[in-house]
Amino acid sequence: MIFVTLGTQDKPFKRLLDVIQKEIDKGNIKDKVIVQAGCTKYSSKDMEVFDLIPMEKFDELISKCDLLITHGGVGSIIAGLKNNKKVIAAARLAKYGEHINDHQTQIIENFDQAGYIIGLNKELTNLSNALEKVKKFKPNKYKSNTENMIKLVQSKIEELVGD
Repeated sequence: MIFVTLGTQDKPFKRLLDVIQKEIDKGNIKDKVIVQAGCTKYSSKDMEVFDLIPMEKFDELISKCDLLITHGGVGSIIAGLKNNKKVIAAARLAKYGEHINDHQTQIIENFDQAGYIIGLNKELTNLSNALEKVKKFKPNKYKSNTENMIKLVQSKIEELVGD
């Protein structure tokens, strides 16, 4: 099963669903596809599309999916990585009214270069290649930096406040 998440952004991201639908039509995607579309209104004969999914169900779908295709939100990407899922990510772009800026391109590039995910190009024209690549893709094990960040913040607070 492929789980597609578009986040909860108040702007649509129809482009990603259009390219996924094209891959279904071409026969490159044969798996069941479940979509958490947020505010993106989309109708498909092939995909199960939901606006918002309760967090418990969302977590269940991530744990059960074979592949996560997601927008470039850090939370969605990390949710996939923490569940040891293969992730393909696509950036929402300002020029299409999908976001207020293009920061997701940098997020995706960084995760892709680190070997955690497969990032799509800005125009999403490489989904076919990504679907082929993901079959043999072995993502690097995600290592959270949360503990180090907490220690850094604590030391800065202690520095400012004093012991």
